[in-house]
Amino acid sequence: MKIHTLDHHFQGNSDTIASFLVESEQALTLVETGAYSTFHILKKAIEDLGFELKNIKSVLLSHIHLDHAGAAWAFARQGATIYVHPFGAAHLENPEKLMASAKMIYQDQMESLWGKMEAIPKNQIVEVLDGQEFSFGDQVWKGWHTAGHANHHLAWQLGQDLFAGDVAGVQIGKGAVVAPCPPPDIDLEKWVKSIELMRNLPIKSLYLTHYGRKTNISEHLNELESNLFVFANWVKNRMKTEDSLEKIIADFEEFSQKKLIDLGLNEAELLQYRYANPAFMSVTGLIRYWKKQETKI
Repeated sequence: MKIHTLDHHFQGNSDTIASFLVESEQALTLVETGAYSTFHILKKAIEDLGFELKNIKSVLLSHIHLDHAGAAWAFARQGATIYVHPFGAAHLENPEKLMASAKMIYQDQMESLWGKMEAIPKNQIVEVLDGQEFSFGDQVWKGWHTAGHANHHLAWQLGQDLFAGDVAGVQIGKGAVVAPCPPPDIDLEKWVKSIELMRNLPIKSLYLTHYGRKTNISEHLNELESNLFVFANWVKNRMKTEDSLEKIIADFEEFSQKKLIDLGLNEAELLQYRYANPAFMSVTGLIRYWKKQETKI
């Protein structure tokens, strides 16, 4: 079994968004597709390994955010079946609402950042139940429902490897392990439960879409959980003293950048983090989360 990490070179940056091509004697499986804007880069990487897109019959998505699933439709056009959380399936079949929401955020940058997203026929979409197993030739995969980053998030287990999407956070190089918190459905309680699930799985490797393989699983997950609450509580406290969203976003960007700079990251590495985990998205998601909590009181 070979696991190939395929770099999308997103916006010209290495080690920012990955797909994983799992090659075995009887099957070829792709985990994550990235955005359609980098589909040509992914296609070349696959062909450079000696494969054609039509060789890939199964595409496993962690969730439907555009940096993870934006090009899924292009693989479906080549005959692949797409495996996704039940809450995300309808958006693959009919992506107009998803793309409209993204356009409200990214506006005239939509094309350069993400490219287009087209519909996938329903008969090429499989909705994955929690803990459900799938056999592709000699590969046996299990999909775990891992909410927190998104309610429609899956982590995919293959033996002692876990392809964790965003629920295991972002870590580029030797930088900090940080939790990406975009709207609309960040949930800290669910995220903690998902972290505990990952702690208890019999795995030796985490594969992060942002970015690559990690083997220090206990240390990694501890840092993820700690930083999740460091950033979340910073936003909560800032909301008590500042009404301006623009000011909170600016201060959060400065706060989060300082933590990375203190670790010795250079400008190129800081840019990788900005693209993999935009601060303005996390602060917006966390503000929405805390406002939801206020309505429950």
